Amino acid sequence: MTRAVAGANFHGASAFPSRSLEPAIMSEAPVTPALAGLTEEETRNVELAREYMRISYTPGKAGREAVVHLCAPGNIFTVPTTFPKVHTLEEYAEDHGKLMKQVNDLRLVSFDVIFAKADQVAIRYTAEGHHRGEPHGSIAPTGRKACWTAAALFRAKDGKLTAFIKEWNKLAMWEQLGWPTEECRSQQNASNS
Repeated sequence: MTRAVAGANFHGASAFPSRSLEPAIMSEAPVTPALAGLTEEETRNVELAREYMRISYTPGKAGREAVVHLCAPGNIFTVPTTFPKVHTLEEYAEDHGKLMKQVNDLRLVSFDVIFAKADQVAIRYTAEGHHRGEPHGSIAPTGRKACWTAAALFRAKDGKLTAFIKEWNKLAMWEQLGWPTEECRSQQNASNS
């Protein structure tokens, strides 16, 4: 089965565009579009991944304890260029919570594309926020706004998330907020300088 979503073709996967999420909705359950063509397992996995994202992107709520019930023991998180010392989904939620103390109105604007196949879920999303919270290192809050996109690739088993690969280039966010772009270099590139 092939379905066109947002101008792209996904072969062998059920796909659907998602609706924008208003800020008030983020404190509640996100709007769920029809999950046409998905199996019951795929639908459950999509909702599991969306719940993890909703919690991880809610200022004041994101943290290890807030997501532990969604995560399988021994789970894996991978995104070496932006969170090189983070290795589990719980650690990511905790670290992301620290970032949201600086960008304290950070929010998911929309789930742009979501698709699922068996135990895998892919979400492309848009997020935004202002640097109005705590300082970023020695940089006082700039008040500047940033808007960026990223992709989250999840794997689930028995109602728990077992893996999360985040595809995100934080350079766009850092530039928009006026933060030092050298912080965006991968550890390998930084050590070669």
